[in-house]
Amino acid sequence: MKINWKVRFKNPNFIAQLVLAIFVPILAYMGITAQDLTTWGTVFKVLFEAVSNPYVLVLVVVSVYNSITDPTVKGLSDSRQALNYSKPKDDKKYL
Repeated sequence: MKINWKVRFKNPNFIAQLVLAIFVPILAYMGITAQDLTTWGTVFKVLFEAVSNPYVLVLVVVSVYNSITDPTVKGLSDSRQALNYSKPKDDKKYL
């Protein structure tokens, strides 16, 4: 499995997608919203409860898996073209 991690982490959309893939299943399972996380203590408590719960961990793993796989290629790897990128592709110049 080859993924061009350097390029992915240069893309703010990927970072946001990954953060949401981790936090949304946790918040949904616990029935809370982002507005409920008003202190660092609350954030750490929620994260500890999530890590302590195997079901929540499975939800997070599936969500992260869905956010890192590229559905346009077979398997789990990036395409050969994407593996050669040094920065995220800018489709605007092709429109």
